Amino acid sequence: MTVYNYTAYKEGSNEIVKGKVEADDLRGARAEVRNLGFIPTNIVEEQAVATAKKQDDKKPTKMPKLGLADQIDLTSTLQILAAAGIPIIESLLFIENDAAKLRIRQCATELRRQIMNGGTFAGTIAKYPEQFGQVYIGLVKAGEDSGELEKTLERLLELLNKQSAIRAKVIGTLMYPVFVICLAVVIVLVMLVFVFPVFAEMFDQMGMTLPWITRVLIGMGVFLKTHWITIPLGIAATVFLIQFLFKWKPSRWKIDEWVLKVPVLTDLMQYSNFANFIAVMQVAYEAGVPILECLHLAIVTLTNHTLLLKVEESTERVKQGQHLSAALRATGTMPKMILFMIATGEQSGRLGDMLLQATNYIDKKLDTIIDIMTKMIEPIMLIVIGTIVLILALALYLPLFASYMGM
Repeated sequence: MTVYNYTAYKEGSNEIVKGKVEADDLRGARAEVRNLGFIPTNIVEEQAVATAKKQDDKKPTKMPKLGLADQIDLTSTLQILAAAGIPIIESLLFIENDAAKLRIRQCATELRRQIMNGGTFAGTIAKYPEQFGQVYIGLVKAGEDSGELEKTLERLLELLNKQSAIRAKVIGTLMYPVFVICLAVVIVLVMLVFVFPVFAEMFDQMGMTLPWITRVLIGMGVFLKTHWITIPLGIAATVFLIQFLFKWKPSRWKIDEWVLKVPVLTDLMQYSNFANFIAVMQVAYEAGVPILECLHLAIVTLTNHTLLLKVEESTERVKQGQHLSAALRATGTMPKMILFMIATGEQSGRLGDMLLQATNYIDKKLDTIIDIMTKMIEPIMLIVIGTIVLILALALYLPLFASYMGM
């Protein structure tokens, strides 16, 4: 028989209890704790605790910032080890010693230290909302409360991978136009600074009257060549202005409102936002989280402020007793097919399954929208580049044509 130290909740309350039980293995220890009327949150061999404490000779470390990729790495390792029956403390000790990234090792060190001091996994990560986010914290807490942390970690890993895939799709769609625009800016600057001043001297020697477009571009070229410092300053100011507009709340909210009025962008914003929203709803609901709490967790994932405000209204309607599908339908923001699936799930008592179907539907729809946008962007970029080339060519060759015709 092996001695196990356990941390658990009393049934019907949030009071934490600690103690020891004897069992042949970890599964038996968990069963013994449940027989005592407790909900186990952490069970570990007493000998493993003593070994971990001996190795814990480091000073406290500050919890580092974790990106989405870091959360995926951490959660993936925890899920694999939890599925193998390894306790959370030993799992964190493994990550602390063997994780590839320093910030993940530092995170595991701090989590393990606090859990060994009597905390729970969910209670510990709840102290770091900036590192993990409210969705992560809420789902882990639901998993611990239900005694199904292993399954919750698996669902959470699927959710994080889905969010990463959606982000990669959106970024991949925007990379091409951004690259083309940057290339066009570089070409225009090279033409203005190095080419037009040379033609300006030639036109001056010819003593001819220049078209207005040629005069404007030559003037710009001479100015930029003389005051070249304005080029990096202008680029830096443009980048800063764009960042400011997207970070300053009033301007960001206006942009969020505007993109929902552009046909193709509307679909992209809606489905990319609701992809995370429905995925979180499904994972939280399967983890046993009450429907109102599911809504609160899912709303956190909405990045568009206009959609966020409208969907927040649904929480009040659900509080007043409305069905989820009716509350979401009243906001007028969610696609009708998703609303139909949610309503079907409520009526049939299979809401979790229908939320999963809705997630798969959104993924396919998002792929279609991104394909359409990619096909639309290519001709638009060609038109933009062609227009720039046409303007530069007219500015250079109109005077030459006028000179030949006057000869």
